[in-house]
Amino acid sequence: MMKNVVALITGASRGIGEAIAMEFARVGIHVVLNYHKHALLAEKVKDKIQEKYDVDVMCIKADVSNEEEVSSMIDQIVDHFGKIDILVNNAGVCHDSLLLDKSVVSFKRIIDVNLIGTFLCSKYAGKVMLDRGKGTIINISSTNALDTYYPESCDYDASKAGVISLSHNLALEFAPTIRVNCICPGWVKTDMSDGLSIEQIQKEEEKILLHRFAEPDEIAKVVLFLASSKASYINDSVIRVDGGRNRG
Repeated sequence: MMKNVVALITGASRGIGEAIAMEFARVGIHVVLNYHKHALLAEKVKDKIQEKYDVDVMCIKADVSNEEEVSSMIDQIVDHFGKIDILVNNAGVCHDSLLLDKSVVSFKRIIDVNLIGTFLCSKYAGKVMLDRGKGTIINISSTNALDTYYPESCDYDASKAGVISLSHNLALEFAPTIRVNCICPGWVKTDMSDGLSIEQIQKEEEKILLHRFAEPDEIAKVVLFLASSKASYINDSVIRVDGGRNRG
């Protein structure tokens, strides 16, 4: 059990973020659920955690791409808990469209949330961790950043590649005080995959050696491992969790 540990999870109102929050609470970690638009969903996650586990839970609305809101969120957490032990940069958006139809405005929004948001949360939470002399950051990227490219997701792919590069630099900047690692999930059963047709799902599953999409909790278990003392010598790593996608 990980008692008296505080974790901030961005984009925690649903999907992978919700699964991470539930997994953390299961082992006794106090959790802060960040959300931007889905207040009711975040409150439902909070209620589920409090019904099952004896941990403290906060919900904080903040746009991770907005520096003032991120700074305020970190201040609220420190005021309440006095510290932040774990940061999971999970918040992310994806708006697929034909590459030639994408606007600069929409492209920038993807970069702002997925990449700038990871930078801002790491900057402000990192300051708290450095002051305390310990902490760990786990960034959620994607296999889209590595080798599973989709032109209709070119903005998303680029933002997630940036998250990997940023993770390496954060590990260098924060060493040896803060461990920084990055996870690259493949297809996961979340809202991002709900819009796929049965034919598209079958086509994508054929590329995966396990012949299925991941459940959100399967990603959450990897995040928990990286956040725990069991991963105390894992740093500056990029770990793909994709069921063995056949790239041949």
